[in-house]
Amino acid sequence: MTETVVVTGALGGSGSWIVDSLRAEYDVVALDRALPDDRDVDGVDFRAVDLTEQGEVFETVLDADPSHVVHFGNIPHEEDHAGGRVYENNALSTFHTLEAAGRAGADAVWASSETVYGTHWPEPRLPDYLPVDEAHETRPWNGYETSKLAGEAAAERVTNAFGVSVASIRPSWIQYPGDYQITPFRESFDVESAPRFGNLWSYIDIRDVVSLVEAALDATFDGHEVFNAFAADNFLGVDTATAVEAGYGALPERVELAGDESAYSTAKAESMLGWAPTHSWRDAEDEDIDGPSFA
Repeated sequence: MTETVVVTGALGGSGSWIVDSLRAEYDVVALDRALPDDRDVDGVDFRAVDLTEQGEVFETVLDADPSHVVHFGNIPHEEDHAGGRVYENNALSTFHTLEAAGRAGADAVWASSETVYGTHWPEPRLPDYLPVDEAHETRPWNGYETSKLAGEAAAERVTNAFGVSVASIRPSWIQYPGDYQITPFRESFDVESAPRFGNLWSYIDIRDVVSLVEAALDATFDGHEVFNAFAADNFLGVDTATAVEAGYGALPERVELAGDESAYSTAKAESMLGWAPTHSWRDAEDEDIDGPSFA
């Protein structure tokens, strides 16, 4: 019998790719605020749900009786939203979704964010050491970042209360093949006049996000675990330590980087989940790959 997975944010940039991949192995119940124009997708049952409404979330998830829940439904930034609105939407959505997963006895994977490390705003801050791993102190500044830490706290609550496992993924700037938004930043980069850059010139290809979600779904671990999600390299094509020192005017006392290696470590995901990123901007930037047809 095919297992069921609930995926939130199913029409979003990341969620749609996750749904499209998971439907090959699961019956997917795909949740978003609205329904797609094309709902005739094999293996996918689309549902319109407001994730900030606990009753709607509980009813839908418990009726689906899933083995897993993947939560990617959130407001992804504060560029055109008030910080309080972003925090309220994301914190409530994550709490309700993870709580419903726990009550259904379903393990969960959800999207936190690398912004919780505090390297972004208002003035990008140099990390304590490089590469940054999951043990690094978190330093949220705005409502979005704080909502992600609230979600991680909810994950702790759910694993304690219901005995399910939750993987909190902290992805960097997610890029899509053939439409990499990092390109102008790389092309304009100059070591002599480099500005500070909040995520230390990191990124991740959506296909590596999908493979990490799938690795977390397949893995067996107890409780709540946090995993960094980054490409193996920076998107500049220069030594990472050189770029950081140029942009920040200094380096942390401890730097263990080689060449253009990412400033963030994914060793934990490799060790616990058997996952490693496989896509680089060098190939993916100009790839011609169609995304999900329904999004």
